[in-house]
This record gives sequence, C-alpha cells and structure tokens, in this order.
Amino acid sequence: MFYALNWFVVVGLFMLWSLAAWALHSLAVWTVANAGVLSGGAGALGALQVPGWLAVWIPAEYASSLNAIAAYLAPVVQAVVDWAPSLAGGVLTAVWIVWAIGAVLLVLLGLLATGLIAVLRARAPASGSATNGLVAAR
Repeated sequence: MFYALNWFVVVGLFMLWSLAAWALHSLAVWTVANAGVLSGGAGALGALQVPGWLAVWIPAEYASSLNAIAAYLAPVVQAVVDWAPSLAGGVLTAVWIVWAIGAVLLVLLGLLATGLIAVLRARAPASGSATNGLVAAR
C-alpha cells in the first residue's frame, strides 16, 4: 500500500511539474510572438505615474522617487524587449532542460522513497512472528 501511495504522490508531483513547465513555455512563446506589440511598453513605463488615490497616502518624495525609478528603467525594459526574439530559443531550451532535471529528480525521489519503505518494512517485526516464538518455546 505504501508503495502505491509513494508512486501516486510522485506521479502527482510530476504532473504538476510538467504543467508548470508547459505554462512557462507557453508564456515564453506568447512573449516572443508579441514582442513587436510590447515594443511600446518602455514608453508606457516612462509615462507611468503613481495613482492619485495612492499619492495621498504616501509622502511626495516617495511618489517622485517611484516616478524617477520608472523613468530610469524605461531604457532597460526597451533593451529587454528588443532582445526578446533572439533570446527565445535559449529560454525555451532552458525551460525544457530544467523540466528534465526536475523530472529526473522526482523519479530519483520516488526510487529513494521506495527503498526507504522496503528497508523500514524489513526492519519492522512481523505481527505473527513474536507470538509464534512464544508458543514454540513452551
């Protein structure tokens, strides 16, 4: 029973791991496909301001520093967006390499747990052996 429970947990974790890798892969493909649309994102980042309802609750210096940070990061965002198509192949390959490493580690975890269950079952006294020994001694 413990063996089945062990492998049920491992397969469940493997399915979640695969789903996460697939979602990250899909997000990367979507980002690369829409890189041209995102190229206006850096300009929009420079125009980003602290909302009026939030500006009332924070000091003016803090709001102006947030605006300055957004303006400062605009060229960095633009550079990342420009590099997105060329980085796509590497990102997609990295996602699946990390998935494969995680999958191997999950299988090793399952094998380790199976071995641990086997060792613990071998060390546990059998329920009928203690009474049989007492009966045989009389």
